[in-house]
Amino acid sequence: MKFKPSDHLKLAFILSITLGLAPYYPIPHSYEKLKWLIEGGNGMQLLDYFDLIFHNLPWIYLIVAIINWLSKRKPSNSAN
Repeated sequence: MKFKPSDHLKLAFILSITLGLAPYYPIPHSYEKLKWLIEGGNGMQLLDYFDLIFHNLPWIYLIVAIINWLSKRKPSNSAN
């Protein structure tokens, strides 16, 4: 079975909303880790870096899926 670019886009969106933001309370985990890293990453351990990568992979996949979907779209015939 071959996935269409739109299928990848849907999957990437679902993964980004679920894994990319979990846990949601008090702030999304990926945001918290990125903020910690931008502020210098003081006290970050190896597990924290793995966690940062794990929670942001769905967002990277979403960006790649959007680029792939946009490049595979058929040009519209607006001249008719």
